[in-house]
Amino acid sequence: MDRVPVLKIGDILLVSIQIDLDDQTALQLQEDLSERIVETGAHGVVIDISALEIVDSFIGRMLSTIAAVSRVLDAETVVVGMRPAVAITLVELGLSLNGVRTALNVDKALEILAETKQIHGVGVIVVAEDDVV
Repeated sequence: MDRVPVLKIGDILLVSIQIDLDDQTALQLQEDLSERIVETGAHGVVIDISALEIVDSFIGRMLSTIAAVSRVLDAETVVVGMRPAVAITLVELGLSLNGVRTALNVDKALEILAETKQIHGVGVIVVAEDDVV
């Protein structure tokens, strides 16, 4: 069985799904990610699905469940890299992905997480106009 790697970057866990997810692999990812949040004390999760060409109703529900479990464990989840065809399919299936934040890319996701929580080590610096010399 394939496993999806979960990388720790500062207070963020980064999941880049580069394989087609079957149901068993998706369930294993959900379990692995939950365990890593607890082990690392991460406050943010970024899930990159840009390599997925198809997301069925099970995978859509799994993304919602991951976001819900992460929130209970004090970590915000942002899904990035959703292709237009995937977004259209999810809407057609009636899946709104409640509780799942989305962003166009990882940089935007890191900005969202930096604004949402005090996330450290993600390389996001916010400079106010008053700070510019």
